Amino acid sequence: MAARQGKSTGSGASEAEAADLLAWYDRHRRRLPWRALPGEIADPYRVWLSEIMLQQTTVAAVGPYFETFVTQWPSVEALASAPLDDVLRDWAGLGYYARARNLHACATVIAGERGGRFPQTEEELLKLPGIGAYTAGAIAAIAFDRPVAAVDGNVERVITRLYGIDEPMPGAKEAVRAKTGALVPADRPGDFAQGLMDLGATICTPKRPACVLCPWTDACVAHARGIEEQLPVKAPKKEKPLRRGAAFWAERGNGTVLIVKRPPKGLLGGMDGLWLTPLKQDTDPAEARSHAPFKARWHRIAGHVEHVFTHFRLELTVYTATDVTSFAAPDTRWVAKEDLPEVGLPTVMRKAAQHALRALHGPEAEKLVALRRRRVRTG
Repeated sequence: MAARQGKSTGSGASEAEAADLLAWYDRHRRRLPWRALPGEIADPYRVWLSEIMLQQTTVAAVGPYFETFVTQWPSVEALASAPLDDVLRDWAGLGYYARARNLHACATVIAGERGGRFPQTEEELLKLPGIGAYTAGAIAAIAFDRPVAAVDGNVERVITRLYGIDEPMPGAKEAVRAKTGALVPADRPGDFAQGLMDLGATICTPKRPACVLCPWTDACVAHARGIEEQLPVKAPKKEKPLRRGAAFWAERGNGTVLIVKRPPKGLLGGMDGLWLTPLKQDTDPAEARSHAPFKARWHRIAGHVEHVFTHFRLELTVYTATDVTSFAAPDTRWVAKEDLPEVGLPTVMRKAAQHALRALHGPEAEKLVALRRRRVRTG
């Protein structure tokens, strides 16, 4: 139903109806590569894959990765049979790499223990690697039409405004989930879940929400009070601690660069990249050379690379050594500079590599790792 004429009453649940949202969704639903078209049955594999990728990541960023994955691994069985290194390589740049490891682990469980069938209930979905409350609700609703609440950041914003919930997050999460659950219809709960997500992404936006286009304008408490942009209330952000570290760019005379695979567990676990100082500690740049992979004339590049992780900010100093003759160690290899895009460098590693390339070979050289070449392997 389109927004009614007249002043908002702000009566909340008494007027907010699922049918209004579903009617709006039928007209304005986004076309997304993982979303089933009207009348189609949702593919649980595509729903699950997209929801894992979308955790803490934008729709725009996920699109190319999703297309790469489903082209290369069109089923959960195909993904489960893929080497983890290949999955991590194609995930590179999407961030939060534990998601990729859990994705592969989850695919292995579903393809093996469950015969390729996804569980259909929140309770069973929550038992799988990498699936939390929101993801379980989203899969159950979208893939299996279960009448459950799927509450992400977009939905939190819509619901706190609709009901005028002014308790700061994350304390208000339980209230938001309860209010959302009460709205979920028995008919078309999957479309309702996606409609709520679309409403938050396109209409009920953080700044300047398009309230005149919202199907729930008359029911919205925040709109009636003129406090849309004040909700949801967020607890003050804690300052992320700063850690310093160093990355080491070793280059041989033939143009190959030293690449090391990180330990399977921990930050950037299992990913390929430059040799780094320990990321769990703050390392004074003046003492960083003691963590170099081997003794050499390590040159410190002016400036530094900055990157923000979930719990801390990282400031990397980059050291370079050129005309290296030879070096070998477990989990290391030498890669030609022109092949670096195929390594799948995590974003922080790519920043460090660009910093080194720019200093050693000029601004044009950093384009070698500016954009990752995406190609689908066959055979």
